[in-house]
Amino acid sequence: MTSDEFIAWAVERPAGERYELVAGEVVAMAPERSAHALTKGRVFRRLAEAVEAGGLSCTAYPDGMAVEIDNFTTYEPDALVLCGPPLADDAVKITDPVIVVEVLSPSTRARDAGAKLEDYFRLASVRHYLLLKTENQTVIHHRRDDGGDIATRILREDPVILDPPGITLRDLFTRPS
Repeated sequence: MTSDEFIAWAVERPAGERYELVAGEVVAMAPERSAHALTKGRVFRRLAEAVEAGGLSCTAYPDGMAVEIDNFTTYEPDALVLCGPPLADDAVKITDPVIVVEVLSPSTRARDAGAKLEDYFRLASVRHYLLLKTENQTVIHHRRDDGGDIATRILREDPVILDPPGITLRDLFTRPS
């Protein structure tokens, strides 16, 4: 299946069903645990707040947008940031995100940290790929610099600083009160 065929098929699926396209094969996405859902909601909110506070010409998106890697691979990250002109209201596909976020889960951990890491950085626009580990409240931040090199930082307490577009993220995990 091609990416365009997949998107046409996926938008016709019943509400609540979610899929990704990996090398032309449709892969179902498993239901989420509470910590996963809360963390991805929080990271989207923090991204949207930072974009607004910085007056940036970017848009933060929660899960649901398709990121096309190539003609046979399309992922649905947990959150992302797109900079530049806004998308049309009926758009479902993005090909040039700047920030991509995945919250790790037992069923996707290996793919998110392996194939998706490689695939997302195939997109020239991607500057930051964040992997959030809910069980120990850790952010694995992969950052591409201006020369194209990718550096990785593991953050537990420090804020995540993303520039460009100049976004600082704090308090990404739900903490017990």
